[in-house]
Amino acid sequence: MSAHSADARGPQPVEIALLASVFVVAACGLVYELTAAALSSYLLGDSVLQFSTIIGTYLFAMGVGSWLSRYFERQLPAHFLRIELLVALVGGALPAILFLANAYVPGAFRLLLYGLVLVVGTLVGLEIPLVMRILKRNIVLKNLVSQVLTFDYLGALAVSVAFPLILVPQLGMIRTGLLFGFMNAAVAVWALWLFRHELRRIGAHALACFLALAALVGAFVWADQITTLAEDKFYQDRIVFSATSPYQRIVVTRGQLGHRLFLNGNLQFAERDEYRYHEALVHPVMAAQGAPKKVAVLGGGDGMAVREILKYPSVESITLVELDPNMTKLFTEHETLAALNGHSLSSPKVKVVNTDAFQWLQQPGDMFDVIVVDFPDPTNFAIGKLYTNSFYSLLEKRLSASGYAVIQTTSPLVARKSYWTVATTIESVGLRATPYHAHVPSFGEWGYIIASRRPYRMPDALPSGLRFLAPPTLPLMFDFPLDMARVPAEVNRLSNQTLVTTYEQEWGKVIAH
Repeated sequence: MSAHSADARGPQPVEIALLASVFVVAACGLVYELTAAALSSYLLGDSVLQFSTIIGTYLFAMGVGSWLSRYFERQLPAHFLRIELLVALVGGALPAILFLANAYVPGAFRLLLYGLVLVVGTLVGLEIPLVMRILKRNIVLKNLVSQVLTFDYLGALAVSVAFPLILVPQLGMIRTGLLFGFMNAAVAVWALWLFRHELRRIGAHALACFLALAALVGAFVWADQITTLAEDKFYQDRIVFSATSPYQRIVVTRGQLGHRLFLNGNLQFAERDEYRYHEALVHPVMAAQGAPKKVAVLGGGDGMAVREILKYPSVESITLVELDPNMTKLFTEHETLAALNGHSLSSPKVKVVNTDAFQWLQQPGDMFDVIVVDFPDPTNFAIGKLYTNSFYSLLEKRLSASGYAVIQTTSPLVARKSYWTVATTIESVGLRATPYHAHVPSFGEWGYIIASRRPYRMPDALPSGLRFLAPPTLPLMFDFPLDMARVPAEVNRLSNQTLVTTYEQEWGKVIAH
């Protein structure tokens, strides 16, 4: 029967099954690409660079795979089956392997990351050409290309939506990879059944399918143990809470230093000395303002800054703008963690808004006497936009005439140019920048900058019961020694985000040593 007559009678079961396999194959391939890029941005920072290089490497490897497919001439269904099993095992295990590598052999992480991406990309690049050559026996070329590409793109679309909204939040990175590895293995089993009359040594193929599926199911069941094994080694202390949200990996540990919070592997606070950080962040501006009534906190979903703000009787309302609802829920409902912030997020004065702070500032709204900006350091462009002149221009519009804003601003000792870049950027929008610093043992020498329209006035008094700050020693925080003194710096703009590059260079030198 000719290809034309086969086309006239409509698609046959084998053709439908293979086109459905194309949908699954495309979905799986994109998941492996996304997990590699997401993990590299989590662990290496600079999400734009990581996504760009991972995607570029992956597409190059797919091209290599497509080119290599010309050398597969006979027993195409058998080759397709073997490749599916290899993709299932290597791609499905990719997140678990990278998590373990980051914990146990961090020096080899980049090499392993790009090596796995090359292997998986090459195997995925082999899949579609082999499917098309198998289908070519029954479908005319013009319909073959259109149908295969249609199912390929539909599979990619489905995963691109589900990955950040459903898969990672519900399953986590490791289980997501293993689930799609299982789907690749299921395609191999389906191919085993479809081409059972063409395959030689069908028993060996069946055994390989069984072993691959068993390995993936076993790893899926033990995924929590794999994650714990990797994170316990990486964080050293016992993990008491961990979750993956659409925005970040949240890990809380407990050890000799008490509880510690990590976001994407970066320390946010340690229970032993967090009071130093948060007292230094909040009280210089709150006490100087006089009698602040309306306060906003941008970031700071752990509620520690809110705890300090509530020490001022004049405060009538606090608006906490935190992107990740998982953070505010955790530090509101988890009894031990809520105790650390004095159950501040349950105060009737506090209103929690889970949204992007940049977008929130763009909307018309209230003016504030004090705005506390407590974002993570600018490790990537998504956070870096919150340190730009565009952001500070929006911030200025929500600050009352006599108000103060304070921004946590990395270490002026380790990341000196990064620190003064923020000061220069604040001044570029017409605000005064008043820099100061404090020693926080978990972080080292840490910096803050006050932004205001009026000159900063040192407060005469502070709330009682503070453990770190006192009026006599407060002026010392505003004195900078020579190795932290101001250096020339560019304005950080949305169009260049020079701060992210500078920050990565400065902190990278420390990590390298």
